[in-house]
Amino acid sequence: MQSEDHYIEKTIKAVGKAINRYGLIKKDDRVAVALSGGTDSLVLLESLALRKKRLPIDYFLAAVHVEISEGFYRSDRGHLEEFCGRLGVPLVWRTISLGIDADFRETPCFICSKKRRNELFKAADELECRSLAFGHHMDDAIETLMLNMVFSGSMSSMPPSLEIFGGALKIIRPLILITGEDVKRYAGIRGFKGQMKECRFGGDTKRNEMRRIIAEFQHMNKKARANIFRAMSNIHEMYLPPRKTGQE
Repeated sequence: MQSEDHYIEKTIKAVGKAINRYGLIKKDDRVAVALSGGTDSLVLLESLALRKKRLPIDYFLAAVHVEISEGFYRSDRGHLEEFCGRLGVPLVWRTISLGIDADFRETPCFICSKKRRNELFKAADELECRSLAFGHHMDDAIETLMLNMVFSGSMSSMPPSLEIFGGALKIIRPLILITGEDVKRYAGIRGFKGQMKECRFGGDTKRNEMRRIIAEFQHMNKKARANIFRAMSNIHEMYLPPRKTGQE
């Protein structure tokens, strides 16, 4: 059985592997980390900060937390400030209002996600960070792929790196090569506690159901998750229907 210290090291190495494989962070980059306060984001920030201290190259790290004034999340500012201070990472704190009750043209979850991301984009720009890191892991990417296939009829997911705004900002996902269980175990070893979610609109039932289905695949084949993830970059188009051309 792996020791706890060995497991932490293994996880940090997996983060480094993703960074090197996909070219996520380079020398002198300025990286903003989306710190929601959930365990995924805590693991992301700590692994990047620890890796930074061990490398001969240097890059700038800053954490950004977006608090919802309506109180859908119970954000412990003192805890997050202490966490970032211990890592030597500056924390930028933003508070926004969703105004959900006044706008039902979109789902509350869509509005929340859109406004929080826009605030993250603004903060990254003000920090002069060209990269914005999210704590999405392999399971998130697999679930998104399956959801888009089943409900949208498209093959798209969460790429490790994605340039937006004409290349002015790059979304990166350094946890992409580790599973949700890896993140959970790392957080357990380190004693991380995520923020309390108190959203009356919460509960992504489709994602939860897809998570259950993927768990069944994993029961059938212990390599199912890894194989689905690998399939996203191992596409044999000659054995698939041709792409749409023109109007139908």
